[in-house]
Amino acid sequence: MSASHDRTTGPWMTQAMRWFGPADPVSLAAIRQAGASEVVTALHEVPNGAVWPRETIAARRAMIEAAGLGWTVVESLPVDDVIKTRGPLWEERIAAYRDSLTNLAACGITVVTYNFMPLLDWTRTDLAYPMPDGALALRFEWDAVAAYDIHILRRPGAEADYPPARVAAAAALFARLSPADRDALEATILAGLPGSEESFTSAGFLAAMQDYAGIDADRLRENHVAFLRAVCPHADALGIRLVLHPDDPPFPLFGLPRIASTEADFAALFDRVPAPSNGLCFCTGSLGAHPDNDLPGMIERLGDRIGFLHLRSVQREGDHAFHEAAHLGGDANMPAVVAAIHRLSRAQGRSIPMRPDHGHQMADDLTRRCNPGYSLIGRLRGLAELRGLEAGIAHVQGACA
Repeated sequence: MSASHDRTTGPWMTQAMRWFGPADPVSLAAIRQAGASEVVTALHEVPNGAVWPRETIAARRAMIEAAGLGWTVVESLPVDDVIKTRGPLWEERIAAYRDSLTNLAACGITVVTYNFMPLLDWTRTDLAYPMPDGALALRFEWDAVAAYDIHILRRPGAEADYPPARVAAAAALFARLSPADRDALEATILAGLPGSEESFTSAGFLAAMQDYAGIDADRLRENHVAFLRAVCPHADALGIRLVLHPDDPPFPLFGLPRIASTEADFAALFDRVPAPSNGLCFCTGSLGAHPDNDLPGMIERLGDRIGFLHLRSVQREGDHAFHEAAHLGGDANMPAVVAAIHRLSRAQGRSIPMRPDHGHQMADDLTRRCNPGYSLIGRLRGLAELRGLEAGIAHVQGACA
C-alpha cells in the first residue's frame, strides 16, 4: 500500500496535480517534486465528440508512469454540445462517449470528470488580478461580464438580463476601456480552460448560442438526465465513476442556463439517476462562489457521490463577484472542509483523489509563461498547505477517536 493510501499514517487523500499534456509549461518532474503522486489529465488534442484511441491513452499513461507518477483520473472527457442540446447527432456522440470510456477503463482509469455547462466551461474577467503581496489571481465580476455581453458580443436582448444599474455600470466601464483593453476582456472571457479542446471568437460564440435557443434550465436538466441514463450503465459495468464538475461560476451567463450550482441541483440529479457511477467532482471554489452552499455540510450529505476533489478557496466580494484566495484563506473554511473529507474517508475506507485547484501566480512564475491558474509555485504552495492541514486534522481526529 502506498503512503498516499496508508490508513494509519496518512495522508488520506490521493494527492494529484492537473497536467495539460506534453505542451504544459509545468513538467511532470516538477509535479512529482511538488509532492503529488498522480496527475489528472486529458487528451486535449482529441476534438470534442471524437473517440479517445486506446493506443493514445496507453502512450500517455506510459509517459506519466515513466516520470514516477500515476494516472487514474481523467479531467476531462468533454461532453459535446450536441449531447447537451440533444442535437441530430446525439446517438452517434453517445456511442463515441461510451467507446472512450471503454478505452479509458482498459488503461486503468477509474474516474472521469465532465461538465454540463453550455459552450463555455470556465469564465473569468481578469486573469492577472493583483493581490496585496504582489501575486496575481483570477477574478470574476459582473460589470465586466455585462460590458462584454452588451457592447462587445452584442447579444440580442442582453440588456434585459441585467438590472438597470448594472447596464449603466457596464456602459461606463466599456467607455473607459481602450481598444486594447476591450480586446483583452474579450479574450479573457472566451479563453476557457488551458488546453481547452475548443475556443470561440465572439462571432462564433454568438452563432453557437443558436443551438441553445429554446433550451432553458429545465430542458437542459432533461438532456443531462438523458445523457447519464445512456452512459451510466456502461460506466457501471466498466467500474468507472463519472464525476460532474459544478458550474463555474455557479450562475447563468450570457442567457445560457446553469444546472449544477447548488446542493439541491446535485441531490435532484442523484435522485433521478441513482446509478453507482453517477458522481460528483466536489470543487470548493466553484461551489464556494455561491453564498448559499454549505461546503462541509455538502460533503457530509453528498459524500457517497464524491469521487474527486478540487480544493481551492474564493474570496466573495459581494454582488456575486469573487477572486481566487489563498488555499487556506477566503470563504471556503478549508479546515472544516478537510475535516469533513477526513471523516468521510475514514468512514468509507477510501482515499479520494484531490488536487489543489488553481493557485496564485507568484515568485519566479511571475516571469515565466504560465497557464492562467495553473502556474507551478502557487499550486505547490497550495498542495503543501493542504497536506499539512490534512496531517494535523488526521492527528487530532486520531487522538480523539
